Amino acid sequence: MKPTKGKGAVKKDTKETLKPAEDKRVGKRKAVAKVGKSSKRQATKAKPAKPAKKDPNKPKRPPSAFFVFLEEFRKTYKLEHPNNKAVSAVGKAGGEKWKSLSRVEKAPYEAKAAKRKSEYEKLMASYNKKQESVDEEVDEESDRSKSEVSGEDDDKSEEVSFLTCFLFTYYCRIGTVLSSVAREEEEDDDDDDE
Repeated sequence: MKPTKGKGAVKKDTKETLKPAEDKRVGKRKAVAKVGKSSKRQATKAKPAKPAKKDPNKPKRPPSAFFVFLEEFRKTYKLEHPNNKAVSAVGKAGGEKWKSLSRVEKAPYEAKAAKRKSEYEKLMASYNKKQESVDEEVDEESDRSKSEVSGEDDDKSEEVSFLTCFLFTYYCRIGTVLSSVAREEEEDDDDDDE
């Protein structure tokens, strides 16, 4: 028998099949995603989100208790191992040492970290106040500039744009006329030569 061609014909390659869901819910099924050019296109079209520009005046976040410990540990480790310059080696050794410390031994580092965190919170509070005042000033300036622009300058800008458009059109027409005159002269010169 010949395969049928028409609305009722179904190709096995393009038919979507359902497969059981991997979660524990009984009776739920998910459609199989088509693998092909469309999924590749979607992957390439997705643009990574651009991170916001960082403010250089913003206070840096305080280090955790581990990093406070690591600052001191790094100095002692460098003295004990002057030939080892790998940062990863210092980090690994510091991590192992931190895990071996008891809560009593970690307490001074946690206290230093808490002190730095409170200082950071104070700095952030003042920074946020400054940012709010700067934002208010920017809003006022933008309101002023909008009112200035929407005033008498609208009439002047319309006149300028009209004149610009008129002059552009005028020069385009002159260019078209000159080029057609030049073509006619070339044709006349060619006719005279023959």
